[in-house]
Amino acid sequence: MIDISASKVVQVIFQAREGHIAAAELTAFIENLNEDEQAHLTAIAWVGRGSFDAEDYAEAVMTARSEKTTPTSDYLMGMPHLAENLEAGLDAMGIDVDGEEEDLL
Repeated sequence: MIDISASKVVQVIFQAREGHIAAAELTAFIENLNEDEQAHLTAIAWVGRGSFDAEDYAEAVMTARSEKTTPTSDYLMGMPHLAENLEAGLDAMGIDVDGEEEDLL
């Protein structure tokens, strides 16, 4: 089960698409998430890039918690294609990204 709201993930997607313009805001947003939300955000990105299957989501979350060595914001912002990975991860988890995007607009 995903322990971060889809709207928070979509907010990260929007800010990641803005690139350097929203980098400070994105860093602050990720840093203000609690540890569980940060682990779930990382796991969603990993599912989206194909490192884990959606069926292995719980394992991805445990791995995100146990292997964390840098701040989550630094790790995720250094990930190529973060926005696309998060969007694909939500899709793989059966969450309608389009509906969440419409709610934020």
